[in-house]
Amino acid sequence: MKLNIRRLQNSDLEIVKKWWEQWPDWTAPADDFLPETGVVIEYDNKPVFVGFIYLTNAKVALIEWIVSDPNWKNKNRKKALELLITGCENVIKELGYNYGFSVCRHKNLIETHKKLGWVVDDKPSHELVKILK
Repeated sequence: MKLNIRRLQNSDLEIVKKWWEQWPDWTAPADDFLPETGVVIEYDNKPVFVGFIYLTNAKVALIEWIVSDPNWKNKNRKKALELLITGCENVIKELGYNYGFSVCRHKNLIETHKKLGWVVDDKPSHELVKILK
């Protein structure tokens, strides 16, 4: 297994957009909706997971838009996801934030957060977005 972690680069967006197009029931957010900060997990130097980090003016940062290569059918998927989340946590800490916050609905993603010590609210909420431009 050759998993490694690195910071998000602008060039990663093209790859991530293709992934979103391939996942059923997903639509890629607009480029200007995504933050510049994030983490990429690579397997043998090929991106397989990406997570974006929204920075706020409070001591909280949001980990959002976690997406993976839908064609990567590897036994190390769970380990790669754990590495992504802990990598995002480390970036958040390095940048001086005290709290990580995330919104998700995918069962495996929720279970991975729980395994890593995240508190999961048992009352579902809804994401709300309004385009203001």
